[in-house]
Amino acid sequence: MKVTDFLQLYRLDPTVMTVAARLNPATARSLRATGEPAPDGPTRIHLRGLVGSQDAVLAAAAHTLYPEQHHLFVLHDKDEASYFLADLQHLLPDEDPLIFPSSYKRPYQFDETENANVLMRAEVLNRLSSSRSGAAVGANGKASKTEVRGELIVTYPEALFEKVINKKSLVANTFLVKVGEKLDVNFISEMLAEYDFERTDFVYEAGQFAVRGGIVDIFSYANELPYRIELFGDEVETIRTFNPETQLSVEQKPQVSIIPNVQTKLLQETREAFLDFMPRNTALWIKDVRQTIDIVGESFEKADQGFQEMLQSAGGMQIVSRPEDLFESGKSFKKLLENFAVVEFGKRFSFKNAEDFQFSARPQPSFNKDFERLVKNLRENQQKGFTCIIAADSVRQADRLRTIFDELDNNVTFQHMLLALREGFIDEILNLTVYTDHQLFERFYRAQEARKFSKKKALTLKELRTLSPGDYVTHQDYGIARFAGLTQVEINGHLQEAIRLVYRDDDVLTVSIHALHKIAKYSGLRARRPP
Repeated sequence: MKVTDFLQLYRLDPTVMTVAARLNPATARSLRATGEPAPDGPTRIHLRGLVGSQDAVLAAAAHTLYPEQHHLFVLHDKDEASYFLADLQHLLPDEDPLIFPSSYKRPYQFDETENANVLMRAEVLNRLSSSRSGAAVGANGKASKTEVRGELIVTYPEALFEKVINKKSLVANTFLVKVGEKLDVNFISEMLAEYDFERTDFVYEAGQFAVRGGIVDIFSYANELPYRIELFGDEVETIRTFNPETQLSVEQKPQVSIIPNVQTKLLQETREAFLDFMPRNTALWIKDVRQTIDIVGESFEKADQGFQEMLQSAGGMQIVSRPEDLFESGKSFKKLLENFAVVEFGKRFSFKNAEDFQFSARPQPSFNKDFERLVKNLRENQQKGFTCIIAADSVRQADRLRTIFDELDNNVTFQHMLLALREGFIDEILNLTVYTDHQLFERFYRAQEARKFSKKKALTLKELRTLSPGDYVTHQDYGIARFAGLTQVEINGHLQEAIRLVYRDDDVLTVSIHALHKIAKYSGLRARRPP
């Protein structure tokens, strides 16, 4: 079964259609105009009885019904958010759902900022700003309109607790580069320096840029991959994203937005709640409203405690912004919810006058790798008229299951869906059993994490020149090695600088200079020879 056909089953379900319509502001207004039942205030919906990945399936189907609407999904914690995001990515492969993470491990511990998370937060803000009106300034000084589309953003309470740069400041500090427009290399170099970008020989993380003749590489805080801008004279000829390790192009772009590090460059700018940054037509899907408010409130109390300690240690002198300027309190967050349509879809429900929608589902049974029990279960489901679907992200796994079933009972059939889901379910309304292969084989399911670029420990070109043959270094993938100097290797017909690392039994690893960020100085005891 194709994923689109699977989602179509939910798109055509009357309950799902009604929920999606209730969440869409334009449809809600139409209902009121025709006298149909519709809430006077912000829409409040309870989705009861959802099991496993059914919540993400329903959300994906609702999005396809009204693709112009924004959706923000608030899960219990970071791990749940990662799993939910993975479900959306697999269910909607043509979309690009984003995660909005927290940037600090602890409030006011600015040295503990998660660089990769800052990048992802900036990417979300940039996407929202672009989708609202495309109000980014181009190289010709004019604003450029972009097509409005609904964004899918997944987050958790600790991330919403942190305020973000206000929309006006972000737009003012966003630079748009567009194919066909004029661009002066000296101008963009000066502008990037003002944005606190670091000029390097090669870019491998956000906040860096490199200029080589008519080629400008920029690793913006608005994208997971760096941009390569090629100029013909002073005109932008092409813009591409590229892999910083292989230097190979990934995707061509008609235009790109360059924004600075919103956590540092714009630190003195007025901050606002992330929900204030979201368009008003956003539907909020919150797994537990009460718990979300409580966590935001507790986080604010910790921030206030940290601020008071810093104030005391500084002799009463205020050296950082107050908590209310940087963070959201439980009370203010609760107030913000009044501006949005909200869906509660967990096990606890807070709103009293919400519209209830009841689903009837059961979790995927545990078979303990007993495939005879599984075959019996599938046979019983077939006799009840259920469509049996097994979600597996490889054809090989599906063929393996078919072989097992043929040996036990060749009358048992199932439909393979090439899809990875975090958790299966049995939908008793649509008569569907959706089982996941990793649960059947009792394998651990890991949601794919976004790539992380960090310069905390990565070796710089300056540090590379200080290394002597025999010095110990650590490679991100292969562990501790001895540095054996530089060499040249041929890649796609071109000679490139590379680093030689020597391992046990004199095994040699050659690492491209573009993958320098994977190597760090060995930080163990110098007097002891490391394994």
